[in-house]
Amino acid sequence: MEYRVEALARAGGVTVDTVRFYQGRGLIPPPRRQGRVALYGEAHLDRLRQVRALLQQGFSLAQIRRVVGAAEDGDSGAGAAPLQAADAGADAALLAALARESVGERSLSLPELAAESGVPEAILGAARSAGLLEPVVVAGDERYSAADLEMARAGLAILEAGLPLDELLNLAVTHARSAAETSEAAIDLFDDYVRKDVRKGMGKAGARGDDAQGISEAFRLLLPQVTRLVALHFQRTLVNRAIERMRAKGEAAALESAIASVESSRLEIQWR
Repeated sequence: MEYRVEALARAGGVTVDTVRFYQGRGLIPPPRRQGRVALYGEAHLDRLRQVRALLQQGFSLAQIRRVVGAAEDGDSGAGAAPLQAADAGADAALLAALARESVGERSLSLPELAAESGVPEAILGAARSAGLLEPVVVAGDERYSAADLEMARAGLAILEAGLPLDELLNLAVTHARSAAETSEAAIDLFDDYVRKDVRKGMGKAGARGDDAQGISEAFRLLLPQVTRLVALHFQRTLVNRAIERMRAKGEAAALESAIASVESSRLEIQWR
C-alpha cells in the first residue's frame, strides 16, 4: 500500500509537519517520487511508528537516528528500505539495554528539573541552548532524565564553589564537543568489533533472538566499564595537572594536602 504524506501522517498519528521534520532529520527515508507526487510505503509507516515508540520510551532524536540509520539523501526507489530483520532485532535489544542502563523510567519537565536540582530555570535554559542538556520530546513535551538531574546538581555544586557561570558554560561546551567525538568513535569500535564478533559467533544458523540478546548483553557489560574508565581517567588527569601546577608555584603546604587527600580517597562511580 502507498500513501501520500497526509495519509501517512494520519495513519501514524502525527502531523504532516512531523513527518517532514523526521524525514529532514534522517529518521525516515525519502519517499518514492511519481512526477511531483511523493509516495510513501508500509516501510515508511513502520519506521514512523518505530520512531514514535522510541521517543515515548525516552530516547533522543540523536539516539534514534543512530540506530534506525534512515537514508538521508536520494530517492529510495520503491519506498523506504526497512531494517534487515536481524539488524532490527539487534538494534531493538541494544536500545533496550541503553534504556535500562542510562535512560531510566522517570522524566522531568524543565520547571521540575529546576525545582529538584535547585538550579534556576534560566541557567538550565542556557545549558540547553549550549547543547549541554538534550531533552527528549514525549507527546509533544520536552522531558529530562534522572541523569540530567544529577548533572544539574553537580553543576550547582561547582558554581557554589565560586566559578563564573559564563566561563563554566564555555568549558562545559568544549568538553561536551570532545565527549561527543569520543563517543562516536567508541560506538564505531563497538559496531566494528563487538557486534560483528557476536554475529559471527552465532553463525548463519544462529537465531535472531540470540543474536540480539548477545549484542544487548555485550553492551550492558561494557557500558559501566567504559563509564568508569573515562571518569577515572579524567579524575587522574585533573588531579595530576593540579598537583603539577601547585608544585610549579611552590605551594608546598597545599601540595602536601592535595597529595594526602588523593591518596586517602578514590572516585566512586555508580551505574544504576
